[in-house]
Amino acid sequence: MRPASKLSLYRDASDQWRLIEADALLALKAIPDACIEAVLVDPPYAIAVCGEAWDSFDGGTRAAGQNFERWTQGWAAEALRVLRPGGHMISFGSARTFHRLTSGVETAGFEIRDVLMWLFAQGVPKSQRLPGGLGTTLKPAYEPILLARKPFTGTATSNLRRFGTGVLHIDATRIGDARYWPAHLAFSHATTCTDDACASDCPVALVDQQRPSLNRLFFCAKATKVEREAGCEQLPLQSGHLYTGKRKSPRVRRNVHPTVKPIELMRWLVRLVTPAGGIVLDPFAGSGTTGIAAMLEGRGFVGIEREPRYVDIACARLTHWAATCGAGGGSAVKGPAVPSKHQRKEARKKGGTRC
Repeated sequence: MRPASKLSLYRDASDQWRLIEADALLALKAIPDACIEAVLVDPPYAIAVCGEAWDSFDGGTRAAGQNFERWTQGWAAEALRVLRPGGHMISFGSARTFHRLTSGVETAGFEIRDVLMWLFAQGVPKSQRLPGGLGTTLKPAYEPILLARKPFTGTATSNLRRFGTGVLHIDATRIGDARYWPAHLAFSHATTCTDDACASDCPVALVDQQRPSLNRLFFCAKATKVEREAGCEQLPLQSGHLYTGKRKSPRVRRNVHPTVKPIELMRWLVRLVTPAGGIVLDPFAGSGTTGIAAMLEGRGFVGIEREPRYVDIACARLTHWAATCGAGGGSAVKGPAVPSKHQRKEARKKGGTRC
């Protein structure tokens, strides 16, 4: 996969977000040192999700894992450079390749601080179904989330005073009316849950049956179709592939990104690691959910995305949510509105900047 040699930059009239269309390593090198407060990222997992080329790494199982780890070290080293001392990075991963992700991030120079777990339970087993009730994989029910921090000298208090980073924002992420201390476990309700009752396979209900009143943990709904598609109404319908358990089933939709995260979960993570008014960087912005969460929490956002089809989706979603959360926020308005799809295509041909 050959990275583009030039960068294209997008924003809208709200001036709350920036999206760079480029390979992550190329774009990260253009960002100055120590200017970012937090990195929140959902990178490729090296598991060939839905057969996507961007999630595939050459070689057999072992060679692909080694390639993935080296690649992770490369972008993580750049993320380390652009973070302020003590700045945190949160990265989603896959259970199967999480050890490679963690090793690459640590080798890049980060301190490994914790591993969070996002429990959702509605995953579909991507398994061969063999005679006699046999299979080859378990049903995915969680995603691990790496919490890492850029090292700093001195004390946490002195670093906080100087750079505004190095600590977790506990009060901003406390749980429930009782304001419980945040834990490293988060649940998502099933999309079929209602205000009155949970679905039978909802992880909240399943765990609550074992230990009633689980009100000390963070809960949010998975990304619904309405949430995924909001702002994309002007984009064409496309055929995408989602696993249904028996086969890859084509689905016609406008937001065709296969791994859209819930906005509410991303907002909680933004609050956890980003000081008020800070900038959140996502080197693999996908359909823009990290940027939406950052704007809704009053933070700035810089995203990087290489795939043109996702750039169009992210621009549409970011523009929609910027209008929702920033219309009366007093932000300076400068620059034209988000460019049309035709304008973005022309900008790509020229390798120039649209902003």
